[in-house]
Amino acid sequence: MSALTDPIADLLTRIRNANRANHDQVEIQSSKLKLEIVKILAEERFIQGYQFIEDDKQGMIRVALKYDGPRRERVITNLRRVSKPGLRVYSGSKSIPLVRGGMGITIVSTSQGVMTGRNARRKNIGGEVLAEVW
Repeated sequence: MSALTDPIADLLTRIRNANRANHDQVEIQSSKLKLEIVKILAEERFIQGYQFIEDDKQGMIRVALKYDGPRRERVITNLRRVSKPGLRVYSGSKSIPLVRGGMGITIVSTSQGVMTGRNARRKNIGGEVLAEVW
């Protein structure tokens, strides 16, 4: 596998593609940052859960996608990368964007770790706006 220039965009794209194809799960190459993002998605109930699978390299994350109701409607409508390697987006605690009027979440990388925009606002810390999920 070649070195990725934006592993977070790769993570979001893999989840988005698997979600649109109605897959039950998707496997993604692991990293500490990706694991933190997936943990937030699980805590905010956008995914059913995740599992870290150790291998001889960096490991894999198996993400169990979540669908609602008998018609398997998607819980994740969309995932969007905000801050990119070529254009970093930073935000102060007061100006962290609200996603879909509070219906979605913002994932922010702060000095105290990766957290939702809501938690960053509550703790009064800003950081790099990684992604939006709704």
